[in-house]
Amino acid sequence: MLLIAGAAVYLLPLLWMFSTSLKSSQDVLSFPPQFFPTSWLWQNYPEGWNTLPFGRFTVNTVLVTVLAVVGTLISCVLPAYAFARMRARSRGFLFALTLATMMIPGEVLLVPQFIMFSEAGLVNTLWPLFLPAWFGTAFYIFLLRQFFLTIPRELDDAARLDGASSLRILWSIILPLSKPPLVAVTVFAFVANWNNVIGPIVYLRSLDKYTLAVGLRLFQGQHATDYNHLMAVSMLTIIPIVVVFLLLQRAFIQGVALSGMGGR
Repeated sequence: MLLIAGAAVYLLPLLWMFSTSLKSSQDVLSFPPQFFPTSWLWQNYPEGWNTLPFGRFTVNTVLVTVLAVVGTLISCVLPAYAFARMRARSRGFLFALTLATMMIPGEVLLVPQFIMFSEAGLVNTLWPLFLPAWFGTAFYIFLLRQFFLTIPRELDDAARLDGASSLRILWSIILPLSKPPLVAVTVFAFVANWNNVIGPIVYLRSLDKYTLAVGLRLFQGQHATDYNHLMAVSMLTIIPIVVVFLLLQRAFIQGVALSGMGGR
């Protein structure tokens, strides 16, 4: 009963947003507020979607998100494997140094990163939105490293006796056994990049390069009181996140729960 009550509290804003997306302008501003619309206006969805080029925004968002997720997985799996399975001098210090970068707020990095991408001529392109993901994220490295520690080392030794290299062990043994943390990192990275607002606002200048998050902000600025269409477009933009989570929720929960059990 407590879980049901808590879920109802968290779902209420989403249900209110869905209800608002089907209301007329008069129903939205009516007082006292009404939860259910007097007439269900499904045309609010195509009308709101066609107000701005949200189709182009979706293509940009999908492209940035896919490239960022792929870059995150590649750039985080390799150092996590090295920290967990390879013996090297100062390995613990380097891992602690990696975790220390989590204490640096992302806003602090905006100015130097903008200067760097500006000097490279990449402002007003999609490159600055996904390129940093190809250089690793400390939190994801930590999650993967903790799970890799739970995999018996005897598997590595047996593979080395058969002549397998470190990369072959990673590809053939470690990764097939690490689906839960990989799914968890995928979901985290997907949601973070899909909802990213600050990056596109800082780097993008052209309308045809905007992402969905910036498109919603632009819609809100141009149609401040058009709440029903704004809620309709917002509902459409969160559908991919809901679908991804529902498809991967079991492995995602396992990944988050098991990644903290590894030892050293």
